[in-house]
Amino acid sequence: MNVIETKIDKNSDQYKKNYEDMKVLVDELHNELKRSADERSPKAIEREKQSGKLPAKKKLELLLDKNTAFLEIAPLAAKGLYDGKIHKAGYISGIGMIEGREVGIAVNDATIKGGSMYPMGVKKGLRMQAVCMENRLPAVNLIDSAGAYLPMQSEIFPDLWDGGRTFYNQAMMSKMGIPQIAAVMGLCTAGGAYGVAMCDEIVHVKGHGAIFLGGPPLVKAATGEEVTADELGGPNLHCIESGVSDYVAEDDAHAIQIIRQIVKNLPEPDKAKLTMKEPKPPIYDPEELYGIVSPDLSKPFDIREVIARMVDGSEFLEFKELFGTTMVCGWAHIHGFPVGILGNNGVLFSDSALKATQFIQICDKRKIPLLFLQNITGFIIGKAYEQSGITKNGHKMVNAVSTASVPKLTVIVGASFGAGNYAMCGRAYSPRFLWMWPNAQIGVMGGEQAADVLVSITNDQNERLGKPSLTKEEVDFIRQPVIENALKEGNAYYSTAQLWDDGILDPAKTRDTLGLAISAALNAPIRDDEYGHGIFRM
Repeated sequence: MNVIETKIDKNSDQYKKNYEDMKVLVDELHNELKRSADERSPKAIEREKQSGKLPAKKKLELLLDKNTAFLEIAPLAAKGLYDGKIHKAGYISGIGMIEGREVGIAVNDATIKGGSMYPMGVKKGLRMQAVCMENRLPAVNLIDSAGAYLPMQSEIFPDLWDGGRTFYNQAMMSKMGIPQIAAVMGLCTAGGAYGVAMCDEIVHVKGHGAIFLGGPPLVKAATGEEVTADELGGPNLHCIESGVSDYVAEDDAHAIQIIRQIVKNLPEPDKAKLTMKEPKPPIYDPEELYGIVSPDLSKPFDIREVIARMVDGSEFLEFKELFGTTMVCGWAHIHGFPVGILGNNGVLFSDSALKATQFIQICDKRKIPLLFLQNITGFIIGKAYEQSGITKNGHKMVNAVSTASVPKLTVIVGASFGAGNYAMCGRAYSPRFLWMWPNAQIGVMGGEQAADVLVSITNDQNERLGKPSLTKEEVDFIRQPVIENALKEGNAYYSTAQLWDDGILDPAKTRDTLGLAISAALNAPIRDDEYGHGIFRM
């Protein structure tokens, strides 16, 4: 493979400005991540301490193998939603190493509303189940939850992708042979009781772990019976009498020890095999990405310069370099794993869509994971392009992206607008993982374009009605709210709060995140041969 020769001038004013502006965004990201991890009510922290429970972060630390990485999923979920304090949507989730094995992990944080489940917490839980199913990862849940947040029950309970889907997924995971292990470290009431009972193995903590369909207040109200939580659903009842639970733990730390033993006892995973190379770092400093990519999306950059700071040895074998030049395709390695990379260098034309389609098919047949680097405003539009078949050629690319069954990973490094989001494997196209950079924006179109479209439509209506065109003041009155709303709802923080992605990445750390994700993806078969490709319109 050829080493990408950089053309970046690190002494240029533009590079220095980009670096300064991006560094501000990266520092803000790290501050927000720290806030979501650490900002908790002193009263809630003291209450947890008095109960004898370990903090969620400490539980995770004890659960993971020492000195191993944790790939956190959606660390800023629910940011700014509800009262602004439901950090991480109420719990930590991600992929980590337990006894040398990659495992999907969820840890309730009882210092956030007693572990109550908010709507975005349900969505995050379903996302984590999808991660485990798609990548065939054992699921470990450390549960301490007050159950559904009742004032918002209509947003949690009844619909297809609400709380009930959790138990459906558990049944499907069991059918798929995916181990599910739970530690009861607090109250597990109603649906929470079913969620525990549907696991393969259950560790039950003395003193504060309890499982029941209805808690003591409900039992008293319904039957008049007075009973304590421990009498109703503690470890003695469920380990000795009902048989719901399987192991008794003296405390949280003991429960985690037992879980580690359970994971160690699982059959060794049969990970998919790829043609690996010895890992080596890029020859360029990944922090140079700060100077290459401007937070101002109107400033173009060569996606090859991004690739050069992500891949092993900055080596890249480019496919069809002289054809369809607004799409860059080629092969590289990341932490030794082979990947097929697709990156945008402008809008998608027919030739670039056809080039991408062919490249995706090749990678899918060769069982090479796909990495999409999105900086895309969409497909080209206009009469001449429609005549040349942009719609059908774009369809080919969308079809290939949809039906490719190798692991797909997506990073939005700039713009992600319109059908470009779809063609470059946006969330709706089931990438195993999707992340954004802090400068990224997402939407049907950019705010400026959306505003101009509305002004144009209004002027067309005025012309048909015999009215004069809009004045400058009227144009500004229409444009400004549209632009402001697009900036608000299209930025990376809004996206990650809504779980449209799996998190915002520091650009300089993207390479390491991708390595962890590809490794996790290999726990599932590399490709499903059941369907192949669909029909490509000629």
